[in-house]
Amino acid sequence: MRATAPVQASLGLEAAEPDRLLHWEPEDWPLAPGWHATVSAFLGSTAGLRLASFIRERLAAGATIYPPRPFRALELTPLHTVRAVILGQDPYHGPGQAEGLAFSVRQGVKLPPSLRNIFNELRGSPEEALPQHGSLAAWAHRGVLLLNTSLTVEEGVPGSHAKKGWEVLTDALLGQVASEASPCVYMLWGAHAQAKAGLIEETSARHGREALVLQANHPSPLSARRPPVPFIGCGHFGLARDWLAARGHPGVF
Repeated sequence: MRATAPVQASLGLEAAEPDRLLHWEPEDWPLAPGWHATVSAFLGSTAGLRLASFIRERLAAGATIYPPRPFRALELTPLHTVRAVILGQDPYHGPGQAEGLAFSVRQGVKLPPSLRNIFNELRGSPEEALPQHGSLAAWAHRGVLLLNTSLTVEEGVPGSHAKKGWEVLTDALLGQVASEASPCVYMLWGAHAQAKAGLIEETSARHGREALVLQANHPSPLSARRPPVPFIGCGHFGLARDWLAARGHPGVF
């Protein structure tokens, strides 16, 4: 795996780049500083080898797998810069959407409903304009780790690569962040992400790291307004801004 500095990473995927995964070659995928040891250990593990075999088999069978760069969150956000983690479940499964960052879509792609709700929650007032596009790469450069628990998915089949091995890696990455990043905000939206709260809180406490764990329903329109903690109106971005600014890290969101 090639290390890469954030200044070398582009803000958006190149227009000519394929919108899907063409080959399973993780050793050649660039990583920002801090992630190499964890990713290498996973790729050489039983879980990593099983995942490699599964994805190679699916590619050989003609499956369309997204995104083209599964490690993009680890490419754009070095470990030492992480000040927030937003945890998704798996990449978008529609053509041209997934760009390897949780909840983010390529520039020029229509905003998915969940991302629209995120932007509505982000802005300070209803009169404030929504962002011009749905790519969150700029957040990644500012220290927001946009991580999905599964890093690949097949077209039209959400959850198709869940429980194939990715969770072993992403749990290890979450544990690494919780043990090293401080201060750090964790935004856990929906039951799937909230299941990681214990791992984050226990690891952070054990290593003496400052962690703010925020939990709410998933931003999907199906759940964003439902109890017990509706996503709409949760105020997570304001809480994160104030908490990080008080610790010397303004401007992350």
